[in-house]
Amino acid sequence: MLTRLSYRIHTTLERYLPEQRLFLKSETETRFIRLRPSTQAIAVVFGSLALAWTILATAILLMDSISAGTSRQQVARQQALYEQRLNDLSADRDLRADEAASAQGRFNLALAQVSQMQARLLASEDRRRELETGIDVIQNTLRGVIKERDAAREQVASLSTAPTAGRTEAEKLADADATLEMMTASLGATASERDTMEAQAAKADERTAKVNQEKQQLETRNDAIFAQLEEALTVSVEPLDKMFRDAGLSPDDLLSAVRKGYSGQGGPLTPISLSTSGQAASMDETRANAILKSLDNMNMYRIAAFKAPFGMPVKTAIRYTSGFGGRNDPLGRGYRRHEGQDMAGDYGSPIYTTADGVVTYAGWENGYGRLIKVKHAFGIETRYGHLSQIRVEVGQKVSRGDRIGDMGNSGRSTGTHLHYEIRIGGSAINPMTFIKAANNVF
Repeated sequence: MLTRLSYRIHTTLERYLPEQRLFLKSETETRFIRLRPSTQAIAVVFGSLALAWTILATAILLMDSISAGTSRQQVARQQALYEQRLNDLSADRDLRADEAASAQGRFNLALAQVSQMQARLLASEDRRRELETGIDVIQNTLRGVIKERDAAREQVASLSTAPTAGRTEAEKLADADATLEMMTASLGATASERDTMEAQAAKADERTAKVNQEKQQLETRNDAIFAQLEEALTVSVEPLDKMFRDAGLSPDDLLSAVRKGYSGQGGPLTPISLSTSGQAASMDETRANAILKSLDNMNMYRIAAFKAPFGMPVKTAIRYTSGFGGRNDPLGRGYRRHEGQDMAGDYGSPIYTTADGVVTYAGWENGYGRLIKVKHAFGIETRYGHLSQIRVEVGQKVSRGDRIGDMGNSGRSTGTHLHYEIRIGGSAINPMTFIKAANNVF
């Protein structure tokens, strides 16, 4: 249905806008540009829109000029508006700087408070254990005193029933009073010490409860920070993961290959490992390790992005001509498979390598003309054909963005363009998958 509709539209346009050809002749070659009816229609529409916009903008400018008065007044008003805008931007910049400094101060203060709360919590725990030990000692002492008191009472009772030869009644009463006074004083001191220890234990419990509450608030705050970090990492890593999948590369295999060749060891992305005496890791430690793993994956993705051809080989103005797949040979050799993407542009436009790699071929090859082959990581190879000049040598290491040649018309070609190929494991794939995947992220 869409093909039939497009055919009707093309037939209708051809009645009014027949196909035209614009021939460009130089001293060495003749080229032509084919103007299809659809292209002419688009040019007419955009030209009409541009003309209408020019008329509208001119009318608006004339009305503004008439209403604004003299040119000197316009300049003064524009200058005042510009100065006001600069002042607003300066004030906004100062405000943002003050907010950043204030946020940094609050963050440092929060860290200091966390350290103080942790120290108080540890001190209160130690004090609580000491108080519990002291209470146990007092209780044991009190039990011993009670036993001594009972033994003394039994002794007094036995003395009262024992023979009292040689002792008067006054001496017996004096001994009993002395014994009772000693026991009363000991029991009073023990009770006072017990009350003091109980009061200290109550205060320690209050401090422990307060520290526990502060600890819960800190855990809630940490949970919110972890959640925000996890969400930010998810938003950052998922586009990179999708970019490699869209390019036909397995992210897991890619990360494994990068880690095998990565020489960096240790550092801030190393997983947290705390001594837990054989116990399982805490929830915060587990979440922190997960965040560090995501950051490590993001770092590996960054390294892989420079090793894979996610760049553009041409940075000047171009137009995409013959795409990847089958096509009719423009030189009349029938239907042939086109294993790359053609990008037409100006003769001599700089050609750049799209990833880090090593030049494996730089010379003339039938069909390609002047050709450069660059070997990259992960079994990827890029090819740059129909060049007018080669600026690298075989065995030379290149980085993404290095100029390796100039656009030309060498070999089997009908016009100035770059033939760009990407091969994985020797098989050609559509370069637009890499170009589109990179455009969605970078």
